[in-house]
Amino acid sequence: MTNEKAVAEKLLQVEAVKLSPQHPFTWASGWKSPIYCDNRRVLSFPYVRDFVKSELCNVIFEHFPDAEALAGVATAGIPWGALAADQLKLPFLYVRPKPKEHGLGNQIEGAYTDGQRVLVIEDLISTGKSSLQVVDVLKQAGVRIEGMVSIFNYGFDKAVQDFAAANVQTKSLTNYPTLIELAIEKGLIEADVKETLMAWSTAPDVWGI
Repeated sequence: MTNEKAVAEKLLQVEAVKLSPQHPFTWASGWKSPIYCDNRRVLSFPYVRDFVKSELCNVIFEHFPDAEALAGVATAGIPWGALAADQLKLPFLYVRPKPKEHGLGNQIEGAYTDGQRVLVIEDLISTGKSSLQVVDVLKQAGVRIEGMVSIFNYGFDKAVQDFAAANVQTKSLTNYPTLIELAIEKGLIEADVKETLMAWSTAPDVWGI
């Protein structure tokens, strides 16, 4: 079993991913979706959490060996970034969606230095908009972005293009096509809905309308 497939299996095992092509979910953006991914559930299952943490560290070690610090995207990327930073003995910081409205007014929490090589940790990449906003905040603070690692990636064309335009390399532990194949293999969804599910990933903004 490939690493991507093994991670997808763990997400399905703890129901961090739910598939419902007949009764789609509605995202905050208003998009209709046959899938809902909530990797925060993984944190409640110690052995699965440990497995995902190990895979995360392996990817960081293999693809981003020059990273000098990890930065979690608030809120779902914070625990994964902290777990990986602890395992790899790297400094950790996290980035808020907007500056704090009291105290020091920080948007970046934690210690960092100018020119430091920082790797961003995200729980999932969908449109990439919020992830790239964090990249911009860190760049403006003077750090150097090594790339971004996420647990799950939908693989939307728009996100792929935007990350390429921003010159940000991304790596994900698993992805949408791998998860769909595994779900069919396990009998969680019927094979005849695969076409519908893959059609969603190519045009999520108009799917189901």
